[in-house]
Amino acid sequence: MIDPLLADSGLGDAEDDDFDAIEEPDSSLPDHRYLDREVSWLAFNQRVLELAEDPTLPELERANFLAIFASNLDEFFMVRVAGLKRRILTGLAVPTNVGRAPTDVLADISAEAHALQLRHADVWTTQVKPALADSGIEITEWDDLTDAERDALGEYFQAQVFPVLMPLAVDPAHPFPYISGLSLNLAIRIRNARTGRQEFARLKVPPMLPRFVAVPRSGEIMRFIRLEELIANHLGDLFPGMEVLDHHAFRLTRNEDVEVEEDESENLIQALEAELLKRRFGPPIRLEITDDMDEVTLELLLKELDITGQEVYRLPGPLDLRGLFDLSRVDRPDLRYPPHVPTTAVAFQPGDSNERPDVFKAIGKADVLVHHPYESFATSVQAFLEQAARDPHVLAIKQTLYRTSGDSPIVQALIDAAEAGKQVLALVEVKARFDEANNIVWARKLEKAGVHVVYGLVGLKTHCKLALVIREEDGVLRYYSHVGTGNYNPKTSRIYEDFGLFTADPQVGRDLTRLFNELSGYAIEKKFKRLLVAPLHLRKGLLRHIDRERKNAEQGRPARIRIKVNSMVDEQIIDALYRASQAGVQVDVWVRGICSLRVDLPGVSDNITVRSILGRYLEHSRIFTFHNDGDPQVFIGSADMMHRNLDRRVEALVRVTGETHVQELITLFDRAMDDGTNSWHLGAEGVWTRHTEDSDGNPLTDLQDETMIQIQRRRRPRSVR
Repeated sequence: MIDPLLADSGLGDAEDDDFDAIEEPDSSLPDHRYLDREVSWLAFNQRVLELAEDPTLPELERANFLAIFASNLDEFFMVRVAGLKRRILTGLAVPTNVGRAPTDVLADISAEAHALQLRHADVWTTQVKPALADSGIEITEWDDLTDAERDALGEYFQAQVFPVLMPLAVDPAHPFPYISGLSLNLAIRIRNARTGRQEFARLKVPPMLPRFVAVPRSGEIMRFIRLEELIANHLGDLFPGMEVLDHHAFRLTRNEDVEVEEDESENLIQALEAELLKRRFGPPIRLEITDDMDEVTLELLLKELDITGQEVYRLPGPLDLRGLFDLSRVDRPDLRYPPHVPTTAVAFQPGDSNERPDVFKAIGKADVLVHHPYESFATSVQAFLEQAARDPHVLAIKQTLYRTSGDSPIVQALIDAAEAGKQVLALVEVKARFDEANNIVWARKLEKAGVHVVYGLVGLKTHCKLALVIREEDGVLRYYSHVGTGNYNPKTSRIYEDFGLFTADPQVGRDLTRLFNELSGYAIEKKFKRLLVAPLHLRKGLLRHIDRERKNAEQGRPARIRIKVNSMVDEQIIDALYRASQAGVQVDVWVRGICSLRVDLPGVSDNITVRSILGRYLEHSRIFTFHNDGDPQVFIGSADMMHRNLDRRVEALVRVTGETHVQELITLFDRAMDDGTNSWHLGAEGVWTRHTEDSDGNPLTDLQDETMIQIQRRRRPRSVR
């Protein structure tokens, strides 16, 4: 019997039997054939840091990459390091994907993280900060200010800062205060002038105030002082009658991952809200301190926070460089990337009358593939849902929401549609990490408007990016579908690179209808035709496509596999790619983040090439292309090659069938993997090397800039205007 998910692939029973035989661990492959996923993630963040080190980039963009590095590393500790520690403490110390104990992996990533944080601090102090100063933006210290500037800042402190500060004493009457995760704090030692006794106090730097305070301008140069520096020089106002002996900055990271026992809870929302309350009280996993902190203060923190010396990160310069995001408000466009205004996809461009285009009419003519952020989210995805909300012929809208913005026009369109009497289903994934609270708020708002809100399947996150509109046309119901690689989030759509496919293909519409029924009810229909859906069939479908390329190569036919993902970790997928490589298949992997696949295994990965591209936009799309003996099979969708995506999430890939769209995706791969493109190359032992110049010293092509230019040149043909 043919697998219903691959009914259009031409594979039958015999090949199913062959496939089942290769699902078991392959003893013919080397034991140490995977790179450690945690170390690989740190290598990814190092690539972000290398962008901050790049003197050819605009200065404020370099500062932004420093902030991104810091934010990334925070999440790494809160989730990945926290997970390792939890496994060690609970005795669930099963080997990692490289066969090593979590304790050994933890030691490795601790050493690497220490080195990266020191490098990060040095890049700010010796490279980016001086470069900003040379361009007229100075981050100054209190001692470098004039008396007039100090007086002006003193007035600001008294009016805007002092009222919200809350110094907390530590003495027999005041126990050591709770230190919230990721908060920036000052540890202060003071002497009681009356008793002569030394005391300790903790002061939290208010996170709601600007991290960089503007110094009154007296010329063209813009000057800022860090908020904690301003506070530190006014501690006498907080402790009148006391002698301030010393102060040091410190910052604590806690385990902030959330685990909900869904099968033990009748109400997912209530269970999740309870877990979110616990998040802020998670155990400490990292303590960052300034390198001038004295041992007395450090010992007190170690004792009171119950943290080990290995978890202490002693750093030069300011802590929490996420604060550099605040510099985004500086009005210096000359220190940023040149502005880019997304164009409207050709199919959705207005005609000669400049009337608002009919999105459904455009999709009805042919599938439309949209590439964000080069092509506008507002005039494609947003317009699609907004037109559906106001169109009297639209009967129903079904939508998944994983992450969206706080003022989302997508959410508003669903509300408008429900209030207009349409049937509206919103599948809100309330377990989207670090967006749980926001999604709960929007789920309740949607419910109040009459939207049917569901939360997916127990034990699975719904990560697929799907929208389905059912419209009545001449007495017949037509399906209009959107399958994307990115979230329905207008804000991130401006900085995340993603694809979205619009189609009126009734087969895709029926597939999505069945899938939505499965997610919202009790349907068990699995007969998808143009979709690959996890958790039951996506892995199997991809492995069959990979294995078919292997067999084609063994029979002397052309064979090639190209995969673009955020993460490549899944061992079965990696092993299948190794076997394809051994058979002579050229395998190209384009990965943004983690890659556990090795390219340095003789006789195993000789035909595998791995590239990574980071830059102005965050590469987020997932693309899978298979040569298929000259009849390319190309998919886009939401799934990365990780256990969680293939086994514990609802993911969907859609097959791209339009010849022009297939060629566009293949050409994108051609450019990305070309040696003339600025990218990182994965080499031996998991080392990534950045290639920015050719042998003559000429800069290599920036793929994102080139894509931007090519898409801007697209115009609607006159014959269809």
